[in-house]
Amino acid sequence: MEGRIKMSKRKMYLKMILSSFIRRKSRMVVALLAVIIGATIMSGLITIYFDIPRQLGKEFRSYGANFICLPNEGKISEEEYNKFKELVKNKNVVGVAPYRYETTKINQKPYILAGTDMEGAKNNSPFWYVEGEWATNIDSSEVMVGKEIAKTLGLSIGDKFKVSGVKHGKSAIASDVNDSAEKSKNKDTGDDFYDVTLTVKGIITTGGKEESFIFLSLDKLNEIVEDSTKIDSIECSIEANHSELDSFSKDLHDKLPNVIGSAVKRVTQSQDTVLNKLTALILLVNIVILVLTTISVSTTMMAIIAERRKEIGLKKALGAHNKEIIMDFIGESVLLGFIGGLVGVGFGFVFAQRVSLSVFGRTITFQYLLIPIIVVISMLVTTAGCLLPVKKAVEIDPALVLKGE
Repeated sequence: MEGRIKMSKRKMYLKMILSSFIRRKSRMVVALLAVIIGATIMSGLITIYFDIPRQLGKEFRSYGANFICLPNEGKISEEEYNKFKELVKNKNVVGVAPYRYETTKINQKPYILAGTDMEGAKNNSPFWYVEGEWATNIDSSEVMVGKEIAKTLGLSIGDKFKVSGVKHGKSAIASDVNDSAEKSKNKDTGDDFYDVTLTVKGIITTGGKEESFIFLSLDKLNEIVEDSTKIDSIECSIEANHSELDSFSKDLHDKLPNVIGSAVKRVTQSQDTVLNKLTALILLVNIVILVLTTISVSTTMMAIIAERRKEIGLKKALGAHNKEIIMDFIGESVLLGFIGGLVGVGFGFVFAQRVSLSVFGRTITFQYLLIPIIVVISMLVTTAGCLLPVKKAVEIDPALVLKGE
């Protein structure tokens, strides 16, 4: 019996709230629009905030590697490199490129061969302008040359050229400074020397030191110098902030003492600075939106209470307690916040999607956790906006109101 009575009271309570909405729909629509606009902007900004690290991470990765590894002593061995790849695979890795540098000769002039993982270098360096195509790890005779070298040697796409030098670990026959070019050339022959023909597949323009290198696959370089993998440095592009990279650097040092990893500060600190400023901006805008929404709801509820003074006075004269008057208005504000928050989440995602497409050129993912968060915040804001009007409502003297004063 008690359960039925409670159920009927709840139904009556909901009916009263809904009927109040319908009777004063013009004013409620104004308040609802304020809540929807506030929830839309708040939801959109929060969605963008959660997705900005991923979007900015991708944008900053276009500026090159943000984590560099160097050997503590000598060079990084193939075994150490394989262990490093195992440690880094759990990170959000964009690319990993090992580099081995060896001096070679072209027409008796020294140049530098840079052996690397061509796929990893491509992922790390999207800012490189490549005339032609990227060389691959499969066709190892095809290489990429820097713009300075191509200009000096007069190389174009598809041209072939020869490199020569000392095989690793072999004793070179020293050339006397007074030797002629022909005599030096004759010395650079035999089992201790290599003479390899390479093909230009791409010409690199970066505005940096890369323009003075000849890039080829690491396996091909090892084959040319007849040596096992010995790495001078490892460049990584990882989607992580500065503190995360510092933590990874410490973990790396504990597990691989000969590999010293460090974040590239000019990239990571710039990313962190931008993120911190955007976070502060989003927080400030959300605070302003919450305050304005609260004021709007409070103003609307004050106007509604002014219209309902006689109704409130009559209820109190018939025995209604202040608690019941308060619950009526709180119920209306909660319903207002629920509807406004729910609609605002949908519009907020559309707003965030438009911003992401126009700024980053990428879509974002919908954060389902935002639905309860925004709805609850909207209900709290409308409830807060209702507190002052409710205080005025409970202060109404039924005797004065019913007299017409």
